[in-house]
Amino acid sequence: MSQENLEVVRASFAAWNEGDMDAFGELLAPDVIVRAPEGWPEPGPFVGRDAALREFAQLRKTWDDDYFDLVSDFIDVGGRVAVRFIWRVVGHGPGSNVELTGVFTVRKRTINYLEYFWDHAEALEGLGLSEQEAHADA
Repeated sequence: MSQENLEVVRASFAAWNEGDMDAFGELLAPDVIVRAPEGWPEPGPFVGRDAALREFAQLRKTWDDDYFDLVSDFIDVGGRVAVRFIWRVVGHGPGSNVELTGVFTVRKRTINYLEYFWDHAEALEGLGLSEQEAHADA
């Protein structure tokens, strides 16, 4: 397990939850690719740090407050880190809880590729793991 990769992904969650989008952006590689889950309102992919940060800023503008609540441990497999979380958002109407799994590809202490999945098992399958294997490694 690469402690360095885990630190980068943990730092991205901390920066988001602190509302520090400058720190969050510094963790993205200049040529990062971000893929939203199937059926997301803005399909992407978002290529490059500027495009990714514009999309993230647009998401944050939609809500009065939001944060990521981790549901699973971080799972590091060969330069990629998966984590299941709930994006909790509050706006002018009822709040919402959106459960996702993010798979982060980390190289040279930056996130180079980030893909979101609705289905945690599907995300793990992309890493070559079953849910049972992921829990055994945690």
